[in-house]
Amino acid sequence: MSEVATPRRFGRINWIGASYLYVKEVKRFLNVFTQTVAAPVITTLLFLAIFTLALGRAVETVNGVAFASFLAPGLIMMSMAQNAFANTSSSLVISKIQGNIVDVLLPPISPFEFTAAYTLGGVTRGTLVGFVTAIAMSFFVDMSIHNLFFVIFHAVMASMMLSLLGILGGLWSEKFDHIAAVTNFVIMPFSFLSGTFYSITRLPEPFYTLTQFNPFFYMIDGFRYGFIGQSDSVPMIGVAVMLGVNAALFLSAWRWVKSGYKLKA
Repeated sequence: MSEVATPRRFGRINWIGASYLYVKEVKRFLNVFTQTVAAPVITTLLFLAIFTLALGRAVETVNGVAFASFLAPGLIMMSMAQNAFANTSSSLVISKIQGNIVDVLLPPISPFEFTAAYTLGGVTRGTLVGFVTAIAMSFFVDMSIHNLFFVIFHAVMASMMLSLLGILGGLWSEKFDHIAAVTNFVIMPFSFLSGTFYSITRLPEPFYTLTQFNPFFYMIDGFRYGFIGQSDSVPMIGVAVMLGVNAALFLSAWRWVKSGYKLKA
């Protein structure tokens, strides 16, 4: 007699399905390592070279710290953020356009598992790019670490924040032009206007106050504090902001996925 098939039980969380989805996302960007990891490192090193060569003599120090040492953490963070966002947003948009998003929606994966797996995939790419970029920069800039907790915390939290924004952007976008608009009109302006290349203490009002409402500022400021021991805000405020923003973004992404927003016909 043939055995009767019985439904497979996964428990409260389908660890198998979530882990496979996460592995799929990691393999997706590792298969084009030159494009997804190596290229951002080269681009960031070019930014470092241009700014230090162009401004190195005019701005030798920032708050008593060598300009190159001040600039490097901001560039690393910007690279991590852009790649974490690109990972989740591009994956969802490509899957929706090609129609294979159904392969992710049909398996018994809950909205929470879906959101978590995509988010962790983006975090992995973002932190990997940051790690490789930091190693490459250490050959040209003093990359001594003042507080390892803040370096690791903000690297992970910033990558998570941009991964979640990438999920929201990928769900909302119906074509590549839409996700390009999110990148050009949201991600890039918030990144460049967050103290990546300068100390916000030099900004006049009202720009100084407005910058403190930019969550991108706290991820860069806290990450930089981990390296040089100086910040433009209270470091623990940045920790609270990152935790709060990520909680709100995860809840939003989870609810959009649960509702099938632009995922189900």
